[in-house]
Parts: sequence; structure tokens; C-alpha cells
Amino acid sequence: MEKWFVAAKKADFDAWARKFHISPVLARILRNRDLTTEAEVDKFLNGTLADCYSPWLLKDMELAVDKILDAVGQGTFIRVIGDYDVDGICASYILTKGLQILGARADTAIPHRIHDGYGLNDSLIEDARRDGVGMIVTCDNGIAAGPQIALANSYGITVIVTDHHEVPFALDDGEALESGNGKQGAAAAKAKGRRELLPPAMAVIDPKQEGCGYPFPGICGGAVAYKVMAALTEKTGSRELKKAMGEFLEFAALSTVCDVMELKDENRIFVKEGLKRLKITQNQGLRALMEVNGLEPDRLSAYHLGFVIGPCLNATGRLDTAKRALELLQSQTHVDAMSAARDLKELNDSRKNLTLQGVCQAESCIAEHHMERDKVFVVFLPEVHESLAGIIAGRIRERYNHPVFVLTRGEEGVKGSGRSIEGYHMYEAMTEVKQYFTKFGGHAMAAGLSMEEKNMEAFRRELNERCGLKEDDFIPKVHIDVPMPLSYASDEIVDNLELLEPFGVGNPKPLFAQKDLIFQSGVKMGANKNFGRFRIMTPEGAEKQLVFFGDLAKFGSFLEQKFGKGSEAALYDGRGNFCVSVVYQLGRNTYRGRTELQFVMQHYS
Repeated sequence: MEKWFVAAKKADFDAWARKFHISPVLARILRNRDLTTEAEVDKFLNGTLADCYSPWLLKDMELAVDKILDAVGQGTFIRVIGDYDVDGICASYILTKGLQILGARADTAIPHRIHDGYGLNDSLIEDARRDGVGMIVTCDNGIAAGPQIALANSYGITVIVTDHHEVPFALDDGEALESGNGKQGAAAAKAKGRRELLPPAMAVIDPKQEGCGYPFPGICGGAVAYKVMAALTEKTGSRELKKAMGEFLEFAALSTVCDVMELKDENRIFVKEGLKRLKITQNQGLRALMEVNGLEPDRLSAYHLGFVIGPCLNATGRLDTAKRALELLQSQTHVDAMSAARDLKELNDSRKNLTLQGVCQAESCIAEHHMERDKVFVVFLPEVHESLAGIIAGRIRERYNHPVFVLTRGEEGVKGSGRSIEGYHMYEAMTEVKQYFTKFGGHAMAAGLSMEEKNMEAFRRELNERCGLKEDDFIPKVHIDVPMPLSYASDEIVDNLELLEPFGVGNPKPLFAQKDLIFQSGVKMGANKNFGRFRIMTPEGAEKQLVFFGDLAKFGSFLEQKFGKGSEAALYDGRGNFCVSVVYQLGRNTYRGRTELQFVMQHYS
């Protein structure tokens, strides 16, 4: 069961349609993306890199640039320390290559997920001291590494933090709370009288820190690194660095999509312009990843970044070491890049298989322990690789629409990841039971934790007692952009919808809806007969085709329950007469040289 909602935001849609030469349908969708002024609409539709914000608006940027250039001029050994996910890898690539272009003696260190954990740790600082490093530049981490940065300072190592996560804070009574990977909560922190705990770095570049005048704080670590290089380009006037900014934009776009940033404002421009460059990229590693995955560069989309290329890069950080992904991106020859890309694809294929096994184990555990009665699921899978906990939690959340924590055995105690639902702030809920954790962090929709195994049951019990969720909260919500008859669809509207691309978080592909479609016949398609094509009749008497890539068995059960036993067979035998309301997406499909409008069913009732 789902709840369907039709967006009802107001604007002069006809005026927008006239001014921007778009359909009123598109104007309505733009308003549903929280655009309120003509200037915002113009930037959304027509924004270019010239509309991006100056890097100098980031607090401490001028100080950081000056210190970096001093270090380069003095021959100081600079180490970039990143993270093991796509954002951290891309940010590391941008900073390391940019520094080397300026003539710096620079290298990269990326923590090992299992042995080091997230971000800076004492071991990385000790390694830097032994190697004679004089400056550390972090990327996609560092904002919560106060003790480690203090240790570096004691060794005479200058630290510059570039990050995008929430700044740790303390309550007025002095009780500190970790922010971890949090990307929300700054406003709430201020409202409750909390104070920031900035690390003792020489400079801190993080758009989420107080006093930072950057207009759009929702950028990722790769975008922050891109901004640092933009500032260095302006400051030095380096032609070589200016030329490299095009490639760096590709990595900022990849980071933005893979770190699940909202595709609004500046992020939309990064991805839109970055995709143009990625289609003709000269980076051997990216080209090889496209080739081994069978991607056609000229048809590359944000989907391919987030669900094909990104997972290959992420797989190394999950099952091996993220250094392999960085080495792929730094490949100088096609032969080397192809060899590395094949290895990454094999790792990702292995990760997919392990994930499927883990999801099956989780579902069995939920059934065995009757967890459907819980409001918050806490699933213990001791043998599952800890790096897969978050992916498995996400899959279980999608199926049951409950907040989910998946816990595994780590090298020291239990580690886990959580994924939440709308209306349940996971990080705030965890702060209420923080006595059970040895370490935790997160934000509204996702979190990570470490704890002793003996605390798991108490954690599950108290989390459920405190959660305050009602049965309505577990009903999935479907937000419809425009109720629109299928007969109204046209090539002009589809052309307009393409202006909304790239699609992603914060800018989903639009959803339309029509009631009372009569399903007359259907056929199962695909090599595994796992998607369907249906002939339907609209209330206006028009015959249309709907395709459905969802769960056909579940749709069959819906028909049986609503229209009686034998309904599913009747539909596929061409004897259907079933009245169903549908939420759909609109696009085009080309088959054997013929292009036509395509209606893709997403939800039904």
C-alpha cells in the first residue's frame, strides 16, 4: 500500500511558459523543484559555469591558497589524505594532480576501510612524520579530526582541511557530540545553543562551518577540491592548471552524483557541464571503465555515473584498497587502464554477488526473528563483510520501508550502517542511545556505528521504545508532479522534459498519473521474462501501451487480490478488463530504427 500525493505548489505557470518557451506542464514541474523566481528558473534551465560561485567566498580559502603556494615554493613535501569512497578518491585525484602541476612534491594517502576506518587517524599522522611530510591537505574528511590534527601540529606538520561534512559540536554544558559523516543539522545545532568544535588546522575550508559566506553549502568533497584548484588557478595564472580544470570538472561531477548530493543550484551545473566533458574525456581510467562496462560515451548520463562507474570505483574501497581506484584514474596508457578497469569490474561483480547473498540473509533473519513487528529493524549478520552493511541496509529499507541497521562483526567488536525513511532522523535517534556505541556518526537518512556485541539487544530494544514512529510512517509516499492523461503526452512535452536533465536526488524524473486505465492484455518481455508490456484503454477511448520494469509477480498478486483469482492469467491471455490507476514516467524508446513515446508504469492502485 502506498500514499499518493499530488504537488500543489502555486505559480503563474503560463507566464513562465511564455517567458522560457516551455510548456505549462514543465513550468509546473519546475515549481515542484522548489523554484520560486524567474531568476531561479533561468539558472536551472540555462545555467553555465559562469553562474557558479567564486571559490573565494569559502571561508579560509585565501589563507589556504597562500599557505599551499608557500609550501610549493619552499619544496615542502605535501601529502593529500582522502577517503575510500568515490568522493574521496575523486577529490584526492583533483588535489594531487593540481598540486603536481604547480610543481609541488606531492603524493596521496587513502585510509583502508577495515584497518584504518574513516578519515585521519594517528597511524596516518605517524606515517607522514616518518616520511618527512611537511604539509597535509585533507579532502572529504578532516573536519572531525581535531586530536589527529593536534598530533600533526606537534610534529610541525601544517594541516589544511578541505571537507564538506558537518562540523562537530558541543552542547552549552560542554558535552561533545560527534558529527561523523553528518550532512544535516547545522541549523538545529544553532537553534539548540550548540557550539562548533573546529579542528586546530592552519586553514579549514568547509562550506558548512559557521561564518562561511558560501551561498550553496550542499557541495561534496570533490567539488570543494575543485574550488581549491579554481582559486589556485586564479592566484597563479597557471595555463596548465587552467587547462586541467576541465578534467577536474569531470571528477567534481562524478563525485557529486556518487555522493548523492542534491542536483540543485551549483551541483546541477557541475553535473550538467561535467557530463558534456565526460563524453569526450581524455582520462584513460574513465575511458577504460566505460569500455569494460559497455557504455557508449555519447549516451552517458548521471545514472551511469551513480550506478555503473561509481560502484566500480567504490568496490575497491569496500573489498580491497581504494588506492587501486586512484591508480586507475592516474593511468597514463590505455593498456594499463584497461587492465586496472577489468580488475575493478570483477571486484564490483563480486561485490554485487556478496550483496545479494547478504540481502537474502537479512530477509531470512527478519522472518526468523519476526522483526516485522519492530518499528526499527536491527539485523545482525556476523559473517557479512562490514563494507556491505550500508548497501544491504538500503535494500532492506526499500523493501520494508522501515529504518534499518545492519550490523556485522568487525576486527574490534560490531560495526554497522543504517538507512532511514522520511520522518525518522537517524542521527538524532542515535544520540538518544549513544551510551551503547564506541563510535557513531551520521545524518537524517544514514549513519554508521561501532559497538560491543553485548550491547546489540539493548540497543535494538531502546531504539524501538524511543522511536515514536506510527503505522502511517511506514506507508511509502509517492509524490506526483502532474496528473496528466496519457493522451496529452506529446513529443513537445518529452523535449521539454529533457531540459530537466540530469536527473537525480533533488531533481527526480517527473511522475505523472492517470486514473481508471483499462488493462486489456499483456506480455512478459526480456530474456528472463522479468518485465511486462501492457495494452490499455484510456477513459477517453485511446489505446496505449504501458511498459513495466518492476516486480511482475507482485503486480500479478495485486490483480488477483483486487479482481479475483485467475485475473493475472486472464490479462496475459488477452482477456483483461481491469480498471487500474497508474503513476507513470514519460520518455522515448527507439527499437529497430523506430522511435516512439514510451509510458513507463512506476506505481499502480
